[in-house]
Amino acid sequence: MLILTCPYCGVDACETELAPGGEAHVKRAGPGSDDAAFETYMFDRANPKGPHLERWRHAYGCGKWFLAARDTVTLQVYGTYLAQTTEPPANIIAEIRKVHPNWEWNT
Repeated sequence: MLILTCPYCGVDACETELAPGGEAHVKRAGPGSDDAAFETYMFDRANPKGPHLERWRHAYGCGKWFLAARDTVTLQVYGTYLAQTTEPPANIIAEIRKVHPNWEWNT
């Protein structure tokens, strides 16, 4: 079972208390974007085998959105961080690189 720590309330929540929100750090198509850019924003998502940054909501707790780094193969959780963070914190990247030394975050 997947257990994530909510960075807001500090509760270790199992996946039944959480709601998934998809890939984290997705760049929105801005005003004046063409249809292709909007289509990319809406539908194109990474589906990696390995480390992945995701959005989660503590639905049956504090109700806040947060971000998590986990491995899609092993379900290892590298850490969680606040939703307002624009890129993964250095400590999360360091945890991922302990297992995947060549991992790079793509913006």
